Amino acid sequence: MPTLALKLVLTPVLIGSASLIGRRFGPGVAGWLIGLPFTSGPITFFLALDHGEAFASRAAAGILGGTASQVAFALAYAYVAQRRAWPAALFVGTAAFGLTTAALEIVSPPLVAVAILAIASLLVGIRLLHAGQAIRERSVLPRWDLPARMVLATAFVLALTALAERLGPYLTGLLAPYPLYATILAAFAHQQEGAEAAARTLRGLLFGLFAFVGFFLVLAVTLESFGLMPSFALALLVALALEGASFRLAC
Repeated sequence: MPTLALKLVLTPVLIGSASLIGRRFGPGVAGWLIGLPFTSGPITFFLALDHGEAFASRAAAGILGGTASQVAFALAYAYVAQRRAWPAALFVGTAAFGLTTAALEIVSPPLVAVAILAIASLLVGIRLLHAGQAIRERSVLPRWDLPARMVLATAFVLALTALAERLGPYLTGLLAPYPLYATILAAFAHQQEGAEAAARTLRGLLFGLFAFVGFFLVLAVTLESFGLMPSFALALLVALALEGASFRLAC
């Protein structure tokens, strides 16, 4: 199957499945679940198909560094959400993501330092981000909600992979983990159920990101030596193991 067809099929299927599971079990579980690389994983896979394993390996290192950017987004969004509506929280969260990404692009730390930074930022972020109260009643979502999520995620994957060669592997990797899906979930939760629901979603995300870190650390280390399919298979096994271990803490 051509890579374009894969992008058009795989991305919406992954995002749609995650959305339905999140609806069933609530914002904390939804946030935890999206720690899995539903958008950045396919992006890396498509980069490997289009540009080779070396390019994708460097991008994976950038995505790993983007963990700190996601933590910055979550903390900034949750802080502003206590005082302002979701557009302001989204703006400040995105600005925090952008500033952290710019700093990482300038410094370009080695892989070991990136991995340490990713784990340390998650530990600090979880400590600082307080969990919201459990939601007793959930709003009925509009019919267009699920299709909109799928379209936005697919458009993001298509755009970023199209620009990858111009941006270069590391910057592409840093941009790939922009928490598009978390943004959608948190903004909807914020609008429909309040700031505490948004905070609960984002705290779940931080717990889920340990799986994200494991996934991309494996890819960054093994892609060039193991090849595409074995490397992705190993990364997925590691991610699923970490995701399972973090479930009780997140929820």
